Amino acid sequence: MPDWYPQNKEELSKLLESFLSHKPNIKRKQISIAGIIVPHAGYAYSGEIAAEAYSLLKNQDNKNKIAIIISPSHYINIQGIATHNQQTWTTSLGTINIKNKLNLKKMNISQEHAIDNQIPFLQKLGFKEILPLLVGELTILDAENIAKKLSKFEDYIFIFSTDLSHFLPYEQAKLKDSQTIDAITKLNSDKLIKIENCACGIFPLLILIELCKLKNWQPKLINYKNSGDITGDKDSVVGYASMIF
Repeated sequence: MPDWYPQNKEELSKLLESFLSHKPNIKRKQISIAGIIVPHAGYAYSGEIAAEAYSLLKNQDNKNKIAIIISPSHYINIQGIATHNQQTWTTSLGTINIKNKLNLKKMNISQEHAIDNQIPFLQKLGFKEILPLLVGELTILDAENIAKKLSKFEDYIFIFSTDLSHFLPYEQAKLKDSQTIDAITKLNSDKLIKIENCACGIFPLLILIELCKLKNWQPKLINYKNSGDITGDKDSVVGYASMIF
């Protein structure tokens, strides 16, 4: 697996502390947070964007909550949803326990960076248990059924992992990503699935939309950037957004 984040424990810990020290520029009414939407590129590219959402979890009691990470599948061709076949997950910050609350297909998903890149943030914030969910291709009806099961969970926080458009010119990416963000905030699955190259995590996002409808949650944008804002190369970029609900 490539080094998506520092593999040295001390270096990673200091980097996360730096990321999480920045306060996002957002006004929010809700006291508690049900979940966040975060990117999963290498920390050099999207770590600061992800941290703007994670930083809003800093003052919560996280040690007794389960972080449910809902991720697209980049390496395994699956239908539906699966979880890890191990009882723990290890990063350079140490090991975190896996709590399986669903009767799901189990497989080795440890190579999935869209999950792995979220776990150091959660470890730094004091979470002791996770439930990693890998999502393959599914329909809106499938998403509704999965959302119904997830809506019954207690003592959880939802982490939806997705990047936005891939490898478009800078201005084109901004336009397309704004359409995707609008579809998410309006909980419009029909619009979302019609946007070509909208997000690698489109199937997790379909679950998100159905879950928010069930729970009366409203996604709100925290910040958006793309890789062109980070590297200065605007010929071919990847979009990143952090959101809260």
